Amino acid sequence: MKNLPILLLLLTVFAFSDIAAQKSQAYVNGTVVGVDEAPLAGVSVSMLGKQTGVVTSDSGTFSIVVPATRAFALVFTFSGYQSVQRNFLLNNNEREFVRVRMEPGTKSLDSVVVTNNRQRREAGLVALNPKNAINIPSPSGGVEALIKVMVGSNNELSSQYSVRGGSYDENLVYVNDFEVFRPYLVRSGQQEGLSFINAEMTRNVNFYNGGFQAIYGDKLSSVLDVQYRKPKRFGGSAYVGLLEQGLHLEGSSKNDRFTFLAGVRNRSNRNLLSNQETQGNYVPSSADLQALLTYRVGRNSSLEFMGNVSRTRFTLTPAFSQLTSSVFSPFYTANLGLDIYFSGREQDRYLTSMAGLSFTHRPNSRLRLKWMISRFENDENESIDITGNYLFGDREFDKSQADFGLINNPLGSGVYQTYSRNQLNIRVLNASHKGTLDHGNHYIQWGQSFDHQTINDRIHEWEFQDSAGYSLPFNPSQLNLNKVIRSFADIQATRLSGYIQDNIVFNDSSGFSLQAGVRYNYNTLNEEWLFSPRAGLSWKPYRWKEDIIFRVAGGLYQQPPFYRELRRYDGSVNPALRAQKSWQVTGGLDYNFRMGSRPFRFTMEAYYKNMWDVVPYDVDNVRLRYFGENMAKAYTTGLELRLFGDLVKDAESWISLGFMRSRENLENDRYFDYTLDENNIVTDSVQREGGWFRRPNDRLITFGMFLQDYLSTNKNFKVFLNFLYGSNLPYNIPTSVKHRNALVIEPYIR
Repeated sequence: MKNLPILLLLLTVFAFSDIAAQKSQAYVNGTVVGVDEAPLAGVSVSMLGKQTGVVTSDSGTFSIVVPATRAFALVFTFSGYQSVQRNFLLNNNEREFVRVRMEPGTKSLDSVVVTNNRQRREAGLVALNPKNAINIPSPSGGVEALIKVMVGSNNELSSQYSVRGGSYDENLVYVNDFEVFRPYLVRSGQQEGLSFINAEMTRNVNFYNGGFQAIYGDKLSSVLDVQYRKPKRFGGSAYVGLLEQGLHLEGSSKNDRFTFLAGVRNRSNRNLLSNQETQGNYVPSSADLQALLTYRVGRNSSLEFMGNVSRTRFTLTPAFSQLTSSVFSPFYTANLGLDIYFSGREQDRYLTSMAGLSFTHRPNSRLRLKWMISRFENDENESIDITGNYLFGDREFDKSQADFGLINNPLGSGVYQTYSRNQLNIRVLNASHKGTLDHGNHYIQWGQSFDHQTINDRIHEWEFQDSAGYSLPFNPSQLNLNKVIRSFADIQATRLSGYIQDNIVFNDSSGFSLQAGVRYNYNTLNEEWLFSPRAGLSWKPYRWKEDIIFRVAGGLYQQPPFYRELRRYDGSVNPALRAQKSWQVTGGLDYNFRMGSRPFRFTMEAYYKNMWDVVPYDVDNVRLRYFGENMAKAYTTGLELRLFGDLVKDAESWISLGFMRSRENLENDRYFDYTLDENNIVTDSVQREGGWFRRPNDRLITFGMFLQDYLSTNKNFKVFLNFLYGSNLPYNIPTSVKHRNALVIEPYIR
């Protein structure tokens, strides 16, 4: 017992030293970013040798309690990135702020399955690998070719796409937060040039095919959000193909304060157009130059400049066209032919330029502020003057005859002429601000935008039709022309828009996350105020063994009119046109699983869109002709299924299957059914309503598949397969109310 005082003294010393050690602590706060300075969410931050730690928030920030007065190391790990270790020695209660940049690893493990849960939680979001845009076998190529695998297509030469029954004008495109536009006078895919997006310069591609959040703009159908890279070191690439050639260079200064990324491309579809039904001299050409420059002003501030210049020219000198169709019936059998001999030519020119400057500032680790200004200009000219002399009749198919292939029994002849002199200049000036605040379980986003649009439009086009010496429609006292459009329009409009959104992550045991926000928009052209609340909810059952996320989103989506919607069929402009409106709801699941040793991912979404104040339109190739009036209501419903997986390691493939039904009901679409007697004389009539018709982009089934494979002995030898199928599309009988969109285009297979 005489040793008891010594024992108590030792216990007291150890206790006080333990208490002192517990109080001797410090704090490390910071931000984790990628090579492009974008924040990385979900990065694991832990002390070396310890099993516990923290993960970074959606804004890439973290805060961790660490021991003081002794050396320790923090380890940062994230799937697909190289691990980073930082060493520290801090005093008691000292606070240290660090900025950690993580670089991609040499290869990404299980890239199909290990994905950002934030992306998986957002309804309608499909994250695309931009590398596949370079390799996908498609005449148009680019990121849009990847999207067509998801949503379907009916024109392999065009970069335009329709999403869930919407028109080509219902899709938003952002590059580094700048909204970009495309030419508006293009009539066919063969006239189109390069897409704005340069796949060689792209880092991230997020595609929302519905249910997108309030942070994105005012369109009805989809959002394509693209981010370009911010390089770490000097590099580049070059490629030469039969249709397209390109070069890109990138690099950074020694202190990483300045980075540059630039690309130039040239494209010509002449080899594809040489076997058209209309023989002639096709000369399409397109070239562009893009650059992205960044400069870090200080520790928490950076400047970014983005510029683009694109020129497209299309010249056609048609010579000859020969069409043949066979007719079989009990009463008449014939091989009918149509020969057309052309004179004249078409010359089109499209020039697009864009310049944008942004300034980003981070006052602290939780707050991010961004200011942007940009100018976009689109200058388009169409010049068409083509005359066709045609001969119609029976064609000789007997190879033993001297006139084989020629029309030996003429049934009709005539002349038609197509004339256009169209000019369009669109200028859009934009100034905007965006901000984010990471506040615990709340990630708040807001923005304000000011747009000034100037449109100068000159349209003069007509068609002349002559048959047997008569101009149609025939009038002996005057010369009548068909499809006459003569219009001069100078439009200026200012738009104010903004949004606020809160992203809420509930406690980990519930597995719920919520995105709720509202947008507003005011347009001085029609003086219409629009408010669009939107929300999305996701749930990940943590007690389930399966890695599955359920998600649902909905809200109000409204699209103010722009150039094409304003113009009526006769060329006049309707400045009082209201915005098209819809409420939409979408819901589905995202499921990660393994089949054998390979990772797979399955997604499913069902959706419904109810629309009013709809502006009906007809599709002429890729040209949309709007009615220029809010005179319809419509709905679209469907189901989409997608399966992603690595059939071979590190080679992502996927298949997509969609079912859809889209209908519209026009106002005042009345017609008469007539009763005839035995002498074909009208004896009675009944007025009927047209009712619900198929919408121009209504397609029941779409199926897309993209597969990759390579030789096991040499991965440099790769095979890429792209397959598209789309069931029939409707097209309209001009001036027909009863049979609107009653004819069909055969299924599309590529």
